[in-house]
Amino acid sequence: MRFWDWALATYDKLGVAEACLMLQDEHDQQTAYLLWAAYAGPSPAILADGAELARHWEREVLGPIRQARRALKPPLPPIEDGARLGLREEVKVVELGAERLLMETLEALSGGPPNSDDPMPALLAAGRAWGHSPPREALQRLASALA
Repeated sequence: MRFWDWALATYDKLGVAEACLMLQDEHDQQTAYLLWAAYAGPSPAILADGAELARHWEREVLGPIRQARRALKPPLPPIEDGARLGLREEVKVVELGAERLLMETLEALSGGPPNSDDPMPALLAAGRAWGHSPPREALQRLASALA
């Protein structure tokens, strides 16, 4: 199964979305990068390359798109609510496309399907490669939801 398909199916599992969003919003982690680490279990060198790619993509592309989507959530008078929410949905589609492009690029770095049934070692290594590892408990929450 390709990483994108795995990520979509996995994100729908109980607790995965919540764990990913908590890691993203509270610990400055990148969801696609963490899911890729759990999926592929890449070597430390490949994790480092993936972290560099994901940090750049987050800073230059995904972060600004996400910020625009979030800015469109509350009412913005005098902009009509229906038009604002319609635009927000269009931005969500663009954000998902940017996530997919990152995921496909990360998958190409690792060159293949999963290497392990236990995602925790890969998540810990990804946290180290990211540069500021989140608390072990936060990663364990994601690993448990992925199981």
